[in-house]
Amino acid sequence: MQIGYECPTCSAPVHLFDIETLTVLACPRCGTALEVPEDGFVGDSSRRLARCLACPSHDLFLRKDFPQRLGVGIVVVGLLGSCVAWGMRELVATYAILFVTALIDLLLYLLVPDCLACYRCGARYRDAGADGFAPFDLETHERHRQQVARVRELATRPPAGG
Repeated sequence: MQIGYECPTCSAPVHLFDIETLTVLACPRCGTALEVPEDGFVGDSSRRLARCLACPSHDLFLRKDFPQRLGVGIVVVGLLGSCVAWGMRELVATYAILFVTALIDLLLYLLVPDCLACYRCGARYRDAGADGFAPFDLETHERHRQQVARVRELATRPPAGG
């Protein structure tokens, strides 16, 4: 199993392999060490991920291991190409471009593997298995986003009474 996360100290990207065997997640840039929690894995023979190892969150979701910006870029290029073909009154080319864009999207969906991601810190777990984890849930994401916003607001607020 692999993990990719942002170091909480220096914000460097950290990529570690075979995390089932590690007891500490160490940043290669600054040396910050995060202890792997005892409840991070379940099962003795096949250690399965139970929670995020980079933060205290237990909320993980299943997603495709593909950059969202690249996916949106492919759709935008297909849309722009079809608009140009439509403007040139090339009806067949317009629909062909849209069909090819949809086909590329479908192939990527079928071929790209899944990964687990943490709502709180954004850590990604590859080859972790999807047992017990659901796809993205907007309500859970919003709960974590609001919690981060409240913590930031409290940090910038001057102390009361003085």
